[in-house]
Amino acid sequence: MPPLNIRRIRRGSADATAQLITLRSQLGARGNIVSPRGRAMTMQVFGEPLTPIQVVERICADVQARGAAALFHYTERFDEVRLSPETLRVSRREMADAHAAADPALLETVRRVRQNIMAFQHGILHRSASMPMAGLHELQLRYRPMRRVGVLIPGGAAAYPSTILMTVVPAQAAGVKELALVMPPTPFGAGNPVLLAVCHELGITEVYRVGGAQAVAALAYGVEGMPAVDMIVGPGNMFVALAKRHVFGTVAIDCIAGPSEVVVLADETARADFIAADMLAQAEHSPGASILVTPHEPLIDAVDAELDRQLSALSRAELTRDSLERFGALVLVQNLDEAIETTNALAPEHLEIMTADDKAVCDRIDNAGAIFLGPYSPVAVGDYAAGPSHTLPTGGTARFASGLSACDFLRRSSVLSFTRAGLAEMAGDVLRLAGVEGLTAHAESVRVRVEGG
Repeated sequence: MPPLNIRRIRRGSADATAQLITLRSQLGARGNIVSPRGRAMTMQVFGEPLTPIQVVERICADVQARGAAALFHYTERFDEVRLSPETLRVSRREMADAHAAADPALLETVRRVRQNIMAFQHGILHRSASMPMAGLHELQLRYRPMRRVGVLIPGGAAAYPSTILMTVVPAQAAGVKELALVMPPTPFGAGNPVLLAVCHELGITEVYRVGGAQAVAALAYGVEGMPAVDMIVGPGNMFVALAKRHVFGTVAIDCIAGPSEVVVLADETARADFIAADMLAQAEHSPGASILVTPHEPLIDAVDAELDRQLSALSRAELTRDSLERFGALVLVQNLDEAIETTNALAPEHLEIMTADDKAVCDRIDNAGAIFLGPYSPVAVGDYAAGPSHTLPTGGTARFASGLSACDFLRRSSVLSFTRAGLAEMAGDVLRLAGVEGLTAHAESVRVRVEGG
């Protein structure tokens, strides 16, 4: 196997800024990067070279217009599976049978992880609050869970029981009663007995054998046998991300996520073998961005050597190598201040901090989806078991977006209750502002109560 050729960037060099901007943007859900297979599939299905955005717009419009017929059509064309109204939904019996046949040790793990997630999500859950003013008024902020939520579970390259846990359990912690899961009809999707067993363990009763943009459209608009939802969450490929963006406004969404990414911010105290292991773990997603930012030049060389050494032992070595060489980087900065500035500019999905004072550095980080402090907090523990959801903003969107939590499944309403005395006390200010805005009916709705008795 040839030596790994991962890019090195030195801050202050002529093209450093351009390279860092490219790293931040190239894995975002922009919809303009298509593989040869993707182009061929587009031609096969649509008969013309549409862009991914055009593909998604056409699929969503068709599903909205024709319902289940369009959903079945695209499932057959893309997944080569012919569905019917009778086979669209996975039966409870199928899930119960999968659960009965599952490895008991796996189910015990699922139960423990579910408890970890539930405990954390309950702990951060918004609670209704009130501010009473005796004899005058009471102001409340009230929270209610979403009525019905759709959950996207990928099923193309691998089966992801962790994604079911990290999306479903926060919704359950918030009190969502109706959860509709969609998984493509593949061996890594709705055809996977482990995934069906996990669904049964978590009490999920609605699982549908569809994926891709057509599944997003069906959840948003509703089709025969698959009622519409109020919110769609969960990861997927570029077409899924673009479809979520397309239906936003008809339904709520969690975020528009691209491929996974990690930035490791480290100094001379960090271990090169730990850093390399975590960079390889992220690159294993293929594509996945893995970036080291450090002011310590010897660490760059040590991590490079460790990446080469550890890579050959991986089961997905070739895919991981390709991902590292395309989307990885070893970034040398002048000092810790510049390392923090660079990290905030990248706004990574995952950030690992391995420095002499992890917490002090963490306090200066503004933009990151999830932060992992110290040498014994790898991203993998957050991906699988810790408690916060691993559904996180990618592609630099951590500048304005946040990871999924139970609180995202809550809607808030303000509740105002005034007595006559309370209204009278506030009436002067209301009347004055209504007068400035020229809204006389607003003013009269207060005056008639205060002056007319």
